[in-house]
Amino acid sequence: MKILFLANKDLASNFALNNILQKVSEHHESYLWLSARVGKENNPPKQLVNLKFFEQTLFNQLLSPLIQNTKNENAYKAFENFSPFLSSEIREVNQINSPETIKDLNQLAPDLIVSIRYGGILKEQVINIPKKGVINLHSGILPKYKGVMATFWALKNKDIEIGTTLHTIDDGSIDTGKIIKISKLKVMEERSYLTHVLELYKQGALDVLTAIDMLENGEKLSSQTQDSSQTYFTFPTEKECEDFEKGGLKIVDEQEYMAFIQRHYADK
Repeated sequence: MKILFLANKDLASNFALNNILQKVSEHHESYLWLSARVGKENNPPKQLVNLKFFEQTLFNQLLSPLIQNTKNENAYKAFENFSPFLSSEIREVNQINSPETIKDLNQLAPDLIVSIRYGGILKEQVINIPKKGVINLHSGILPKYKGVMATFWALKNKDIEIGTTLHTIDDGSIDTGKIIKISKLKVMEERSYLTHVLELYKQGALDVLTAIDMLENGEKLSSQTQDSSQTYFTFPTEKECEDFEKGGLKIVDEQEYMAFIQRHYADK
């Protein structure tokens, strides 16, 4: 199959793709288009500015050049090192529904689109192109946690489990498609929001690989229609971030972050 991956240029997307691309490239043509921005642009809370620094700025601008030069063949790769797994160069695409991008998509003619943290909402012209459809890995349990930063809200609500949902994208709405697989993870006490998100993508990546294998074998993905839910979570306000922290939770823990980088990306 010809598979187009849509992702955001951040640490969590990179981690998920490290668990997917090499295996997929053994049997399929893989392409990667990245969005370079996602998030609350106008006066975001300082906690989300800090989160963006660790997810994007620190990883892409400071750590990735070091990761590219690692001598450890088993270390996870920076975006710039994904080339051996791809059939063309990585593209930055922030306007997925533009006429120019639609034209490029039709020329590429992917059989399947896989979305992971992509920073744009796909509309019907995009959705209708791949003959095997579009699937999205959402870092939250649907339909309860539609929207952004689902894991933040689950932790804030004192849920004992968080999860990912692999689902279809069938129209231009958000997180409403048919559910293919929900994978759950017990909340790890005293661990940060970012650590929980990264941990979720281990099983989430396996769910994506399973779905790709099924489609390649001509199997139909088992899926179920979501129960109706009008709740949609948006980016937290500064007060909601403060309440999160007052509840004994952290959005980012620097020591956890560096331990994660050392474990997966550094020279051994």
